[in-house]
Amino acid sequence: MNETLFSQIQKLFERTYAQVGINLEDCLIDRRRCAQLSILAGKTARELSELARTFLRAADDQLYVGIYYSRWLIEQLERHDPRAGLSDLNIRSLITFVEEINHALHAALQFKNGAREIASEDFARSLELQAQVDTYLVLLLFVAFFRKTQRVSRADRRWLRFHLFARQCPEAFRDRNLRARYLETTELASSYTYYLDSLNGWRRLEEIRRFRSLDYSGKKERILALPGGEILSRRANLICEN
Repeated sequence: MNETLFSQIQKLFERTYAQVGINLEDCLIDRRRCAQLSILAGKTARELSELARTFLRAADDQLYVGIYYSRWLIEQLERHDPRAGLSDLNIRSLITFVEEINHALHAALQFKNGAREIASEDFARSLELQAQVDTYLVLLLFVAFFRKTQRVSRADRRWLRFHLFARQCPEAFRDRNLRARYLETTELASSYTYYLDSLNGWRRLEEIRRFRSLDYSGKKERILALPGGEILSRRANLICEN
């Protein structure tokens, strides 16, 4: 039986970090349920992408997860399957697809490790930062797979960074908190992935596993301690002021 793109990505993350213990595909929800949960999530949810969303709720010491993908997004990935090649036609859809799986997986892992403040801003920022970092690494694997040398060029990395980081428009959020969240996490993720690019395979694996174990303040401190972190820190302060 052929594996789905979803299951392949979940297994990739689990091999990298830890087993989540459930099949996240069982958490997929339809458009109607997404609309219901969006209403319960409050007014800020109106500003989030309608292409895909991940919903989290803790009750009776259990974590409930709902993952939604729009029909349009799935059709794009079916029409331009990234397993057959990555291009301008499917990279944005793949980014969105991977990030939602990542949100669900890391939320579940953190919950298993005792995290219960899933409604906190730090929890949300930690998931967003982690997703951007992990998605960048997944994109590198996709690009490398289709290179005869299995090596990713500088041009490839610039292309990936453009779509993952530069094309984001956090300034478009009307909600101040959402705007600050995405501005900060995008800056941090972009900076951190430059550092990851400087490491060999084993060192990179050890680094991202340590990074995942940190809470948001720890992740942020780790990135700001890297070369160039002083500039990033000043930018972060400006974001908070705005």
